[in-house]
Amino acid sequence: MTKILIAEDERDIRDLIAFTLRFAGYEVVTAANGEEAVESAAQETPDLILLDVRMPRMTGYDACKLIKSDPALVDIPVVFLSAKGQESEIQTGLEAGAEEYLLKPFAPDELTARVRAILSKFGK
Repeated sequence: MTKILIAEDERDIRDLIAFTLRFAGYEVVTAANGEEAVESAAQETPDLILLDVRMPRMTGYDACKLIKSDPALVDIPVVFLSAKGQESEIQTGLEAGAEEYLLKPFAPDELTARVRAILSKFGK
């Protein structure tokens, strides 16, 4: 089963994303901050990582850079989730190693479609 790691500090949003992706048939692992995301990525080796940009303890950007610096995790696609859609923010995310940038709020079916497209691009 395809495993997705969700790192989001707001519990309601994290739960909604987790529910949406579980309903779509994915195994879901969650983290409440950037530090937990890096630890979970190393332990779980997910097929896809969804990272909120603004989180306590470590930003999504810093978490992504750490994940991408690990040879065992470098090939896992990372997608940033953010309410801020400025071009500079998106650029920072892509430079940190992200595959894509999804703007909140998004509809559950939109999230599922994007996740499916990204996973198929990576042969998963």
